[in-house]
Amino acid sequence: MRAMILAAGRGERMRPLTDHTPKPLLQVGGKPLIVWHIERLVAAGMTDLVINHAWLGQQIEHALGDGSRFGARITYSPEPRPLETAGGIAQALPFFGNKPFLVINGDIWCNWNPVQAQAIAANLAEQSKSAWLLLVDNPPHHPDGDFRLSTASGLVLAQDHEDGVPLTFAGVGIYQPELFKNLPAGQAAPLAPLLRQAISRQHIVGSHHQGSWVDVGTPERLTELDHKLSAT
Repeated sequence: MRAMILAAGRGERMRPLTDHTPKPLLQVGGKPLIVWHIERLVAAGMTDLVINHAWLGQQIEHALGDGSRFGARITYSPEPRPLETAGGIAQALPFFGNKPFLVINGDIWCNWNPVQAQAIAANLAEQSKSAWLLLVDNPPHHPDGDFRLSTASGLVLAQDHEDGVPLTFAGVGIYQPELFKNLPAGQAAPLAPLLRQAISRQHIVGSHHQGSWVDVGTPERLTELDHKLSAT
C-alpha cells in the first residue's frame, strides 16, 4: 500500500517560523515533523511514499532526499502554485494506480498506527465505500468539530446530523482513487466539499482515535509538543 504526506501548505499561522522553513521541517522532539510520519509509515511496511510541496519545497527535497536513509522510496509532487488538499491529491493520483491509499497531513502529530491501513482499505472495497477518516475528540481551538461518527454503523455523518458523536477530522484518511477522478489536474480544490458530497451518499466510514493527536498549527502548539516529546 502506498501513502502520501501533504506538505504544500504555506503555514501562515506559524509565521515567522515558516518564513524561511517549510512547516513540515519544523522540529519537535529532535526531528522534523515530517520525519515522524515517514518513520511511522516505514515501520508499518509502507515504504513507497509521495510528498507534495509548494512553499520552499526544495528544502523538503534536500532534507529528505530519496528517502533511502529512512528505508523509504520518496517521490515528490511539486506544485508551482498550491493546489489545496484535494487538488494536490488529484495531481498525485498516478502514483497510486487504481488502489486505495493513505494520506496524512504533514502538520499534525499522531500516534495512530498505520499498520491498520491495509485492513481498512480492504474493508472499503468490501463495503463499496469511498473513504475512511480518522476522527479525534474536538480540541479547544476547534470545539464544534467537523463531522459526526455513527457509533452503530461507523458512517461519517454531516456536522448537523442528529445521530452520532461530533468529532474533528485528524488529517489522516484512506481513499479510493475514484473519489478524485473528476477533479481537473493542476487546479486547486479543497477536500471538505468532496468529503461532504460523499458523506451525503453514505460513502464514508471512520474511526474514533482516542490516542495522542496534535494539530501543530501555531508556534505555541509546536513548543508544547516539542516539550512533551523531548520529555519522553
